[in-house]
Order: sequence, then structure tokens, then C-alpha cells
Amino acid sequence: MARILSRVRASAKTGAIHRGLFEQATGSLSSERNNRRLLDELDRIVLRFHAVALQLRKRREGRQTLDIVDEYDVQDLMHALLRLHFDDIRAEEWTPSYAGAASRTDFLLPQIETVVEIKKTRQGLVDKQIGEQLLIDIARYKKHPQCKRLVCFVYDPDGRIANAAGLENDLNNGDHGIEVRVFVLPKSA
Repeated sequence: MARILSRVRASAKTGAIHRGLFEQATGSLSSERNNRRLLDELDRIVLRFHAVALQLRKRREGRQTLDIVDEYDVQDLMHALLRLHFDDIRAEEWTPSYAGAASRTDFLLPQIETVVEIKKTRQGLVDKQIGEQLLIDIARYKKHPQCKRLVCFVYDPDGRIANAAGLENDLNNGDHGIEVRVFVLPKSA
């Protein structure tokens, strides 16, 4: 009888270990799926940003709206849109020093270990300058302990970037040490 009880206890212990491992594995898969879903939502927000900005201009009865004039306006609207899917949005987080200077991220989304960097084109800030700034940002953010992924959104409503696809491809396909996704939007015809 003692032998049987010993085997039952051992079997129960082994079963508990297997259940624990199973729960860990399925929890990890569930977390990965949730992160993938949130990344897809982030992409959707970026891809639909211009449509939202255009819609905000169409107000009834002459009501005031948010005119997107500069990068701060883009950041304000993006922050509001991120609130749809993310509770923890850390604006203006400091990055580790790079080449003697530290800077601030536009938005850190710790839940998916992603930094969102925003640029808006203007006179004097086009292809070359944007590309150079983003390369510096990439080098900085790869040192940030909570950044495994950098999403760069370049808002170009006036079509100032001559080769948006080239800029995206060059930066998206580089070996940066972190995942980099660059979006130059809206696409000019």
C-alpha cells in the first residue's frame, strides 16, 4: 500500500510539473499572439493616420479643428490614436546617450517593447535630412533597454519626399540590431 501511495504521489507531482510547463508554454504563445495583434493595430493606426487627419478638417458648421501644421500636431493626434489600443504610453522617454547626446523618444509602448518615432516633412527637411535623422535615432534606440522594435512614421502630406519607397526600403532592410519599420505616408501618386 505504501508503494502504491508513493507512486500516486510521484505521478501527481509529475502531472503538476507537466501542467505547469503546459501553462507556461500556452501563456507564452498567448502573449506572443497578443503582441502580434497590438503590432498589427499599431500598423493600422499609422497607415490610417492621414485619413483621420483629413476627416478632422471636415467639421460641421465651421467648428474649429486640429490643423496639422508641425510635428507636435502629428504627435498630439498620434497620441490620441494610440490610446485606442494602448493603456501604457510613455511620451518623451529619455534614451541612453549616443555620441555624447541623449534624446527623447516620441512614444514608448512598453507592452510591446516598441518606440514610435515621428517626423513631419517641411521645407528644408526632406529625403536626405530625414534619412540621416532616422539613422541617428535607430542607433540611439537600439541602446534603449525597452526597445526591441522601432516604428518610424514620417508624415509627408505635401509629398516632399521624392523616393518614399527607397527611404523605407533602405531603412527597413538594414541590419540595425533591432526591428525597424519605416512608414512614409501618405504615398504620393
